[in-house]
Amino acid sequence: MIRLLAFGLTMLFGLASAQAGVLDDVRKKGLVSCGVNVGLGGFSMTDSKGVWKGLDVDACRAVAAAVFGDAEKVKYVPTTGTSRFAALQSGEIDILSRNTTLTFLRDATIGLRMIMVNFYDGQGFLVPKTSKAAHLPDLAGATICMLQGSTHELNLTDWMKQHSIDFKIVLLDTTDVLIKALLSGRCDAASSDSSNLASIRGAGVPNPDDFVILPDRISKEPLGPMVRRGDDQWAAVVQWSMMAMLEAEENGVTSTNVDKMLAESTNPTVLRLLGKTGDFGKLMGLDNAWALNIIKQVGNYSESYERNVGLVSSLKLERGPNALWSKGGLMYPIPFR
Repeated sequence: MIRLLAFGLTMLFGLASAQAGVLDDVRKKGLVSCGVNVGLGGFSMTDSKGVWKGLDVDACRAVAAAVFGDAEKVKYVPTTGTSRFAALQSGEIDILSRNTTLTFLRDATIGLRMIMVNFYDGQGFLVPKTSKAAHLPDLAGATICMLQGSTHELNLTDWMKQHSIDFKIVLLDTTDVLIKALLSGRCDAASSDSSNLASIRGAGVPNPDDFVILPDRISKEPLGPMVRRGDDQWAAVVQWSMMAMLEAEENGVTSTNVDKMLAESTNPTVLRLLGKTGDFGKLMGLDNAWALNIIKQVGNYSESYERNVGLVSSLKLERGPNALWSKGGLMYPIPFR
């Protein structure tokens, strides 16, 4: 019985000491190295002052807040569709937070692990209004450009086989090149995640009203951060840093009321989340105020979504499947207990 109890305590409280790895390395560096997109409005892009902002950027900031109590202790490493996985595999970055789709092959074969979905998306098509296309079949025979290293080529190839409609696919390296190709007429359409297309239409082209995103969605694109396999402690830190933002939204905890909730709430979940009861932070090798720091400095998921891609942003995306499960969406925080 004593041995079983000791084993249980080790499993419960010894995670941090038993698995020295990325968390220790991050602390030694004094920052989190985070791989992001080279520039995708709403998700990861620098503003006029050179400050990185976006939904994916906030995932990096949340981890920094959890580890250091300071959301600004992040080094952002721009990656392309073809360089992103190698950067994580090699240890150049600690987290890949770059509109990356979870697929079977990526999960099973490249030694990386997707933590959770932070944005549910689908592959769409951006076309000039002059094309008169209302749906994808109207583009039969057209040249469709997309980014190399993405899931989009296979998605469209599968769609063509199913519908016996052919397109000419052109693969390009970066979003900037994709935009230039679309504007020059080299491409009849651009295909990417619908959120990416909304970003391109909202900020990438000179006259947004000259373009339209077709209603067709030909795939499921669950996007989210990835880490290297083999370090359960680091995976837990990243996963629960994001989960804390969802839990905060579900329980009405925001960056503006978090201190008040800490002082006055009687909700057991809120008290555990904010570190007033329990030792949830210590179980991951963190301070018990880890989630409080995330919410205070980054906000809950709704705050991050709305300022970056929501209706008050330039992308003006409805929550849709990214709403909480209790509001018709797919976002479902795992219980804090």
